[in-house]
Amino acid sequence: MQQSSLKPPRTVKLVLLGICLLSLAFMAYATFTDSGTMDELAHIPAGYGYVKYLDFRLNPEHPPLLKAISAFPLLFFDLNFPTDARAWTTDVNGQWEAGAKFLYESGNDADEIIRWSRLGPVLLTLALVLFIYFWAAELIGKAWALLPAFLFALSPTVLAHGHYVTTDVAAAFGVAFATYFFLKFLNAPSRHTRFFAGLAFGVAAVAKFSTALLVPYFFLLLFVHLGVRIWRDWGQGASFKNSLFLGWRLIRSLIVIFLVGAVFVIYPSYYLFTVNYPMEKQVSDTSFILGSFAGGPAPEGETCRPLRCLAELNISMAKQPLLRPFAQYLLGILMVIQRSAGGNTAYFLGEVSGTGSPWYFPIIYLLKEPVPVLALTAVALLFGIFRFLKGLVSPKNLKTKVLDYFTLNFSEFAMLLFVAIYWLWSVRSPLNIGYRHLLPTLPFLYILVASFWRGWITKTAAPPSEEGGLRRIWFLTLAFSRTSLKYLFLAVLLVWFSLETALAAPHFLSYFNQFGGGTREGYRYVTDSNYDWGQDLLRLKKWVEEHPEVDRIAVDYFGAGNPKYYLGAKAEGWWSSRGNPSTSSGQVPPIRWLAVSVNTLQGAIQPLDENHPRKPEDEYRWLTELREPSEGLGGVPEPDARAGMSMFIYKLF
Repeated sequence: MQQSSLKPPRTVKLVLLGICLLSLAFMAYATFTDSGTMDELAHIPAGYGYVKYLDFRLNPEHPPLLKAISAFPLLFFDLNFPTDARAWTTDVNGQWEAGAKFLYESGNDADEIIRWSRLGPVLLTLALVLFIYFWAAELIGKAWALLPAFLFALSPTVLAHGHYVTTDVAAAFGVAFATYFFLKFLNAPSRHTRFFAGLAFGVAAVAKFSTALLVPYFFLLLFVHLGVRIWRDWGQGASFKNSLFLGWRLIRSLIVIFLVGAVFVIYPSYYLFTVNYPMEKQVSDTSFILGSFAGGPAPEGETCRPLRCLAELNISMAKQPLLRPFAQYLLGILMVIQRSAGGNTAYFLGEVSGTGSPWYFPIIYLLKEPVPVLALTAVALLFGIFRFLKGLVSPKNLKTKVLDYFTLNFSEFAMLLFVAIYWLWSVRSPLNIGYRHLLPTLPFLYILVASFWRGWITKTAAPPSEEGGLRRIWFLTLAFSRTSLKYLFLAVLLVWFSLETALAAPHFLSYFNQFGGGTREGYRYVTDSNYDWGQDLLRLKKWVEEHPEVDRIAVDYFGAGNPKYYLGAKAEGWWSSRGNPSTSSGQVPPIRWLAVSVNTLQGAIQPLDENHPRKPEDEYRWLTELREPSEGLGGVPEPDARAGMSMFIYKLF
């Protein structure tokens, strides 16, 4: 990858501005039409508790960065927060009840809170688009850097999660930010670059706990970088002692980077947001949350098991005033470990399971990434394989090949390595939580795709050595034609990609490509945050308003919204075991309409794996008896209407 000056020409600036404005327009559209999603119900009150009350009692399983950024605009409103409710005073991590009370039961305007809370994530997403551009501009040139910025800015997945108060885009930002500055340090080690690498690592650490993967990742990068330097210098007369000294100096610097992140970012962040978190409550909350961690406390007189010792250490740290901030950070990491081990019960490919599948992430990547982007990636992969094979048969010796590659393409290698590590970790994890989990890899993937496309399009064979002549003219004409066709192919794919995104708006969360049946049929393959996260309650409200014949409607809703808040007396909370609302003896007059979230429906009617029993009354058997599920994988009773993509509406009589 080439190096390039950072200042883009005017035309490139205008195109980049257009990309950002288009991304902003799409996210604003979705912000104002999507209701609150499931995780926002916890993240919004938690963030407000951090910035308003400097209290971290809610949602400790996620770091504070994104939540605090989201809550900052709320400080300018006169809001009622349920500090006297049990969810705040006595409950342990009463995030869900606190969110419900804050948004819907305290006299606040829920939509105003949700929309203003989403401003921070939207701005962070746009900042990441710009960061991708400027990093790519250093590597592949200013014009080609527009390609990864464009792919990220208009990705349906990015547009979906980029405007929610969730930590996935923040994680992507943190990973890219920290990796960039760590590579700067490796390229030019100094106190200055080391300090900024440490600050960037700290930013990643308070963005999402999955960024803890940066620790082994940075060690691997350092060892590869060190090995290449030693191999190169060894042939130039470097001594073994000098190599050891170089290795120790770099490892020591990496440890300093981690310490800088911990001392200058993690500790101050957690110190600020635990100032008013009573120590006795922090200790009791921590003890309760970790009560069953790693099998629970060891019997009296016995030494704790290694993993359990971390929990005991965490509880002890919470009792120390100076260590409380680190204790709260460690608690979050341990909660993530505990949750990851337990998996996530969800529908996937015709089965409801909580054990996870190694095919989950590869398949949803192929189903949710737009087909033109898959085509771009496939071409880049083929070109990369071709380039690798060509390098193997080149006349250069192995040492020269390796040194040349790592000298010229270390950033490319670093991105490939992170994608490989993150995918391997994700595939092996039982926690199948959605395509959003792969967001930290997308900036790297898109930069790599752009780099390989640049190499493929601009690569031409050497012209004939003869000056002039028909042969040379023919060669140049043919080369120009091939290059033009490649550019045309790229343009067609980008136009297709743009149309895919535009046609999906504003249903970016539910987007599936043609392999997944399109946005309307994606629920057949997988749900949860891939399709239905509660984002369509506002659209159900609009649908009811447009249909005056709907006097009452039973609502089985999965998400952060409150049906009665939006629909008033017309809404009746429902679930499968209550039976058919049109024949239920408790309903006078009977309710003719049912709206049910497709995530709930799939979890109720699709086959279960053997480890997850389900009560017959929770299986919506009365609905499937009224209407046979449609044929094919993931079929459900065909609805009479849909609010958005995820709310299925049935007229029962």
